[in-house]
Amino acid sequence: MFRAVITGIGVASPFGVGWDAWSQGLRAGTSATRCVSLFDPEIPFPLAPHIEALSCHVVAEVPGFSPADWLGPKDLDRVPRVVPLALCATREALHSAGLSDMNHTDKGETGVVVGSGGGGWSFGEAQLTAWLLKSTKRVSPYSISSSIVGMVSSEISIAEGLRARSHSISDGCTSSSDAFGYALDLIRSGREKRLLVGGADGCITPAMLAGFALMRAIPTHWNSEPGRASRPFSADRDGFVLGEGAWMFVVEEREAALRRGARIRAELCGYGATCEAYHRVALKEPDEAARAMTMALADANIAPSEVDYVNLHGTATAANDPLETAAVKIALGTYAMQTPMSSTKSQIGHAQGASGAAGVAATIAGMEGGFIPPTINLDKPDPACDLDYVPHQSRPGHIEWALANCLGFGSKNAALVLRRSET
Repeated sequence: MFRAVITGIGVASPFGVGWDAWSQGLRAGTSATRCVSLFDPEIPFPLAPHIEALSCHVVAEVPGFSPADWLGPKDLDRVPRVVPLALCATREALHSAGLSDMNHTDKGETGVVVGSGGGGWSFGEAQLTAWLLKSTKRVSPYSISSSIVGMVSSEISIAEGLRARSHSISDGCTSSSDAFGYALDLIRSGREKRLLVGGADGCITPAMLAGFALMRAIPTHWNSEPGRASRPFSADRDGFVLGEGAWMFVVEEREAALRRGARIRAELCGYGATCEAYHRVALKEPDEAARAMTMALADANIAPSEVDYVNLHGTATAANDPLETAAVKIALGTYAMQTPMSSTKSQIGHAQGASGAAGVAATIAGMEGGFIPPTINLDKPDPACDLDYVPHQSRPGHIEWALANCLGFGSKNAALVLRRSET
């Protein structure tokens, strides 16, 4: 069986563009949540004054991001925000893997597997708004093709000339974790030798914030202190901060990567996925989430005692945090109490379908930098959440083996196992 390794990483995150901003922000325990700037939350639809102000103003945007830096002038009004975010991360990933100048043959053997929860939601919302409040003449002829999730992988493939498979996976919050699982199977089986894998979402929009507010899933009490709004595992948590970003990785067959002299950043070793089959948006019991983690550990052929770090889903919702805590206790048994773990969402919010890829990137940053990423804003620990969440600040630590966990709408669960590079 072939082995899958990561040789390139690219990031467009709420810390800023680039791997250095990502790694430094994690280590420093910085909060990247802030008040929304992409639109006015007090007047979300200027041409519809009857629509009231949004109750949540806190988001996690990629600061200062300019789509014009990644798109030609003609495409600026033809694609959603997620596309330039994905292209930004893709190009850094290719560059860091030494693949910026692939020849025609290599491009024909390089595919794309990307996870996205909302895909082109922002574009579709804008087109619908234009149609209802302005005129059908203001609607783009690309309103359908640029609104679907599938266009995310297509835009990457077209922009970079990559001609192997081009697939988008949309499973809600587990989308990019499942993209890694799919890629792992493809590399192991020998059906692909190189893939661009990861997650991208850019759906910070008025309707998205309004919808999550109706679900009571996002915080409404921290508009004056946006940096404190994302509070996983804290007793005073009141929901996740809606985020955005793109985290893309070059995943290759190990021997092929070594032959071309690539630097191996980490190895993708295991994947597990389950569905509780319970509810559209809720999870009821921890058992299936635990089973996904157990499956990933078995797939990687490691024991719970070997796990050095767990990157948690950690949304800061009332129900999910204690459920995930219970699931980790089942999966790791007695070792759960002594294994450090953290929620990256405490710093960068919830990037929806890209959150699994963000967790992978946070784990590798810790592996390479010799630190355990923190869970910030953990001011009032919930008694039901009693594990070592590395509160407030990162800490020095060696990560050889790591588990990255995700929970998603539709009762979905996904877990990945990563190993520190041997080279």
